[in-house]
Amino acid sequence: MVPIYKIIAAAVTAITLGATASCQSTTSGGAVGADRQQLLLVSSAELDRMAAQAYNKLQAESAKKGVLNTDAAMTRRVRAIANRITPQTRAFRADAPGWKWEVNTINSKELNAFCMPGGKIMFYSGLISRLKLSDDEIAIVMGHEIAHALREHSREQVSQAIAAQTAIGVGAALLGLGDTSASVANTAYEALIATRFSRNDETEADRIGLELSARAGYDPRAGVTLWQKMIQANEGASPPEFLSTHPAGTRRIQEIEALLPIVMPLYQAARR
Repeated sequence: MVPIYKIIAAAVTAITLGATASCQSTTSGGAVGADRQQLLLVSSAELDRMAAQAYNKLQAESAKKGVLNTDAAMTRRVRAIANRITPQTRAFRADAPGWKWEVNTINSKELNAFCMPGGKIMFYSGLISRLKLSDDEIAIVMGHEIAHALREHSREQVSQAIAAQTAIGVGAALLGLGDTSASVANTAYEALIATRFSRNDETEADRIGLELSARAGYDPRAGVTLWQKMIQANEGASPPEFLSTHPAGTRRIQEIEALLPIVMPLYQAARR
């Protein structure tokens, strides 16, 4: 039997070679600095297509259940905030303001929101109503979720999954273990739908999102009150699914406070 460390070593070698050939940054750094090199093995167009299909399916299912955009005032409110934030994406990506942005709401008690690749945004009513979010606080959440799309964290996550799967398959083949890999397409789809990001991704999204909301004229100090509300809402309970891999709320507040000297001038300029 081949020792597991040899399989791991072969896999790591293959991943390293692939990463060296496929690293780039999807955004410029902006004022907050966010231009880390990323492993990107799949095309943006393909992932955008998959995201649009998943988003359309979610909308259809939600409409069938009678929970899609049932609160017209809330939907208008969220869309109005998005209309101010999305033009500011040019600070990080020249192409992003031209994406096919779409914003909808779902009537649900969940504390949830997301932005799929290509600009497909969904807010759950529970996040806004249960936490009594102000427009500034909604903007902080929205900026964060949009930042995931700008940085193409889903594409990076899918690429990492494919690299790991492929590398293990290559390593196994080199060691005479045969084909052990599952469907790459299925792996990509599952990774996309899971929309669970690493803590590094979440920190990047916090930084970029704070700048986006400030540039749109929303008070970045609302990031502090937002996370105070999140901490209180989750006290003594498991965090909501979309927070499961996120940094602790107290740590996020500290990081937001550290960034305020950078983003407050952007907010003040936007207000003028």
